[in-house]
Amino acid sequence: MSTFTTQDGTEIYYKDWGSGKPVLFSHGWPLDADMWEYQMEYLSSRGYRTIAFDRRGFGRSDQPWTGYDYDTFADDIAQLINHLDLREVTLVGFSMGGGDVSRYIARHGSERVAGLVLLGAVTPLFGQKPDFPQGVEKSVFDGIKSGLLKDRAQFIADFAAPFYGTNQGQKVSDGVLTQTLNVALLASLKGTVDCVTAFSETDFRPDMGKIDVPTLVIHGDGDQIVPFETTGKQAAAQIKGAELKVYAGAPHGFAVTHAQALNEDLLAFLNR
Repeated sequence: MSTFTTQDGTEIYYKDWGSGKPVLFSHGWPLDADMWEYQMEYLSSRGYRTIAFDRRGFGRSDQPWTGYDYDTFADDIAQLINHLDLREVTLVGFSMGGGDVSRYIARHGSERVAGLVLLGAVTPLFGQKPDFPQGVEKSVFDGIKSGLLKDRAQFIADFAAPFYGTNQGQKVSDGVLTQTLNVALLASLKGTVDCVTAFSETDFRPDMGKIDVPTLVIHGDGDQIVPFETTGKQAAAQIKGAELKVYAGAPHGFAVTHAQALNEDLLAFLNR
C-alpha cells in the first residue's frame, strides 16, 4: 500500500491514479478514500492525476488516540502534498473534508493550489454558536455521539437513509449501502466520535476570507445532513469569486446519487 508518515508518527494511506495535473480529494465522515473511486476513475481517464487519502483514524490509515482536529488534518494534507511534491493541485473536499482543505489554504497558503471545490461541505460553520443561531443544535451532535457509542454499526446503517435521501425518494443500490457500512466500520470508534466534535464545533468563517484561488461550491438543496442554507450558500457568499452550483433535490451523498453530474462539473472546473 502507498503510505506516508506524518510528523507525529501517524501512517496515512493514499491512492494515486493517473498522470497530469493533480487533484487531491478529502473524504467525508465516516468514510474513506474509496468514496471517490468513480470521480478518480473518471478524471484520471481524462488526463488528470487523482489522489485520495484515508484521514487519520479512518480506512487503512493508523488509528491514533489523539489528533482529530482541523489544524492536524490540514497539516496531514500539507505533509501529503509535500511528500508527493504536488503543484498546481486542485483540492476537493466533501462534507467534513471541505473543512480540512479550506483550513489547509488558511494555514499553509495557496502557493501549490490551483483551485478549490467544496462539496456538501461543513464550511463555514455547521453547528450552532451564539452569533450563529441558525446552525445545527448541539443536541443533534450529542445524539450522534451517543448513538455511535451505543451501537455504531446500527447507527451508521440507519444514517444511510438521510445521507443518501432514500427516505425522500432517492435510489441507491443495496451494494452501495453495504459498501458504505463496510467502509465506515473500518474507522476507529474514537476517531469517529472525536470527528463529530471537530466538524460540529470548528468555525471556518475566518478561513473563508483567506481563500484566494478559484472556488466551486456544489451543494444539494435536499441535504438533510449539512443544510445548504447555512453552509454551502454561506461559503459561496464568503469566498471571493466563488461559483455556486445547487443540485435540485440532491441529498448529502450526491457523489453517488448525482455522480455523472458531479463528474462533469468537476471536469469542467478543471478544464476552465
